Amino acid sequence: MTVQLMTPPNMFGPVPYHHVSISTGTRHVHVAGQIARDADGNRVAEGDLAGQLAQSLRNTARGLAGAGATFADVVRLRFFVTNWTPDKYADFLDGINQVAEELALPNPLPPLSAIGVDYLFEPDVLVEVEAYAVVD
Repeated sequence: MTVQLMTPPNMFGPVPYHHVSISTGTRHVHVAGQIARDADGNRVAEGDLAGQLAQSLRNTARGLAGAGATFADVVRLRFFVTNWTPDKYADFLDGINQVAEELALPNPLPPLSAIGVDYLFEPDVLVEVEAYAVVD
């Protein structure tokens, strides 16, 4: 296994992710920000944060697979969410939960950041996901 996820004692919790990842692989995989578009570029789940997050994670999985990686190889995730407010947290988690089994997402997730932004790509885009993985 090229990635070890851990949360050292006395780190902030509870959170749905590990605070630390240790990688020992040799190939670094960077998946560019993925949004809620299908393979033809059509919009998916307009106005639905959970639905867009689920589709963005599916697209991220495709990018990882193209490089011979899976979410088990991910050492860092970044989520950019438009107009973030704390009341969106339930929808954010719902989007992850919608695809957790389908994509074999680690539980807890690798280290992540959820960053609130004003605007992404196009006005309908509510979330963007970046992934960084390490594989042998």
